[in-house]
Amino acid sequence: MMANRPIELWGGIECTINRIGDHFVDQLERCGHYTRAGDLDAIAALGIKALRFPVLWERVAPDGVARADWSASDRALGRLRELGVEPIVGLVHHGSGPAGTHLLDPKFPEKLAEYASAFAARYPWIRRYTPINEPLTTARFAALYGHWYPHERNDRAFVAALLHQCRAIGAAMAAIRGHAPDAELVQTEDAGHVRATRDVAAQAAFENKRRWLSLDLLTGRVTERHPLWRYLCARGGRVQLEAIRRAPVPPAIIGLNYYVTSDRYLDGRLDRYPREAHGGNGKQRYADVEAVRVPGVGLRGHAAVLTEAWERYGLPVAITEAHIGCTREEQMRWLVDAWQGAHAAAAQGADVRAVTAWALLGSWDWDSLLTRVEAKYYEPGAFDVRTGTPRRTAVGGIIADLGAGRTPDHPALSVPGWWRRPAGPLPSSARPILITGANGTLGRAFAQACELRGLPYVALTRRDMEISDPDAVRGAIARWQPWAIVNAAGYVRVDEAEREPSACRRANAVGPAVLATVCRQRGIQLVTFSSDLVFDGGLKRPYVESDPVGPLNVYGRTKVEAERRVLALAPAALVIRTSAFFGPWDRANFVTQVLDQLATGATVRATNQAIVSPTYVPDLVDRALDLLIDGANGIWHVANSGALTWFELAKIAARVAGLNPNGVEGCQRLVSRAPAARPPYSALGSERGPLLPPLEESLSRYVRDRTRISDAA
Repeated sequence: MMANRPIELWGGIECTINRIGDHFVDQLERCGHYTRAGDLDAIAALGIKALRFPVLWERVAPDGVARADWSASDRALGRLRELGVEPIVGLVHHGSGPAGTHLLDPKFPEKLAEYASAFAARYPWIRRYTPINEPLTTARFAALYGHWYPHERNDRAFVAALLHQCRAIGAAMAAIRGHAPDAELVQTEDAGHVRATRDVAAQAAFENKRRWLSLDLLTGRVTERHPLWRYLCARGGRVQLEAIRRAPVPPAIIGLNYYVTSDRYLDGRLDRYPREAHGGNGKQRYADVEAVRVPGVGLRGHAAVLTEAWERYGLPVAITEAHIGCTREEQMRWLVDAWQGAHAAAAQGADVRAVTAWALLGSWDWDSLLTRVEAKYYEPGAFDVRTGTPRRTAVGGIIADLGAGRTPDHPALSVPGWWRRPAGPLPSSARPILITGANGTLGRAFAQACELRGLPYVALTRRDMEISDPDAVRGAIARWQPWAIVNAAGYVRVDEAEREPSACRRANAVGPAVLATVCRQRGIQLVTFSSDLVFDGGLKRPYVESDPVGPLNVYGRTKVEAERRVLALAPAALVIRTSAFFGPWDRANFVTQVLDQLATGATVRATNQAIVSPTYVPDLVDRALDLLIDGANGIWHVANSGALTWFELAKIAARVAGLNPNGVEGCQRLVSRAPAARPPYSALGSERGPLLPPLEESLSRYVRDRTRISDAA
């Protein structure tokens, strides 16, 4: 290993084009990359040295190389060259090629080689390639588990798919080197490892041999002495094995894609695990679960993964995907763990070249392992692209710190990630989030979310800290030393506010203004909440952040005053408008009351005139914490997507809960009889992109959460 070689920071964009039946699912199309200028400039500004960048066969040449459209890759690769970011070009990423071929096609290798040759002839200056990402993983998902095309589920198809891909990698690199003789192979593969109880130890041993197969094949290690030689030959692989063995293609860098779910644990005691974890090998039944969730087993970690591959192959190694599907602070913690693990492995003698921050533009539907055609679930990465313009998240801030040689110091990093967080209290040295309104629905929800997410917090009641009293606020800050304040306090009785305007204003406008003043003085982040009742209902489309306000009642006017004063006093503050809370913990919200009444057989009456955007409180709280951690500021609308009447909400909730929706009757609301006027339409949309999922999805989780809480009680 070269002495003192610095470990580089690379980046990658989730770019899978996989096939489900006859439908090709393109990650970058879903995230809008193809039609959005500026992505590469934003990525380069993070300070990365290289970018895993796709010029995928299925996208560029779906109708053959002769009809390939290189225009987009011309622009992108040219721009990366101008920006000084080295591309590591991928040609197939969890795909099966265009419609004219697939992983079980014997001509797949030569067809990919033809595309690779055309690419390299056009871009001979490109030095690093990943012709096929994770060939072993792709073969498993497409030919052993049946998730992706060609949807086979047997060992013979798996072997054929794997060997075709490995031959294709060799053929592609040979074709590329015909135009760029110094081209390097950066070969990626999942770095998972399997442990097991004694009764299924043989299955674990087999899987641990199989996990190296793609790299063993490319490095010429699969001979008659290889432990899986007979397995491969018995399933029709001998001819291809001989061809691969004659022309090995050792990678210049072995790229390890390591996730919190990569390490597995097999357990023959099925009764200990939920049914969805049950599986088998045709001879034995066992549970297959994430090792990180098994007490006493846990993760091996990035340092162990890198060291193991280095010792096995003696080739330079890198983490080529560092990403976790989780909340913002856990994404940050995982990336820092990867960076520290890489340096620990290097200190032990491994030739570690890089750590790759993955899914920079976010990803779609990996919660379903890309098995559904319709797009449902987006998860941000270093950027959130739902607004149409990449917005840098706190993960991007961590990448920028690492790229500049700085040690990340975000307060959320003072606590370890959940995968290595010990039971018990969080570190006392960690600066907390101060939560006001501890006894309210929102305050309790924030406390619970912080507990689950490993975010130290202190929840205060009005008695603990009167937010309209500057001395009380300064005293609490001096005592607790928070890095952020979540103001979940406020006057919420809309009709009574008409009779108590002073009390409402003190809680809803004066208090937040005091918090804003002190937070700005002390360099503390602030998030406070506003309402859909700042609008007059004159629009007949969802209100967005820039729409003019026009409150109809005292409560709404105090919220408008709070927004204006807070952002004038503390421009870095975050103001979240939301509406129509429902959640599983309290009995006072509309949805819970409807379901409780319907469960008794009672008839429920709900207005079919006022139109709102309901908000599931756990979702609201999680997104608010993400935005707070990101350092977001200004006004944001955060509500479940959709605009409907209270009557429609009651009907949908009944159906989702398995109750009779015919028990809900619509009625007109006599606004003139209520002390406080309400807007007839106050649905919330957003110019910043939808942060919460569709209403029915949240209602389904609400029903499950409500049942779980009830059973626990």
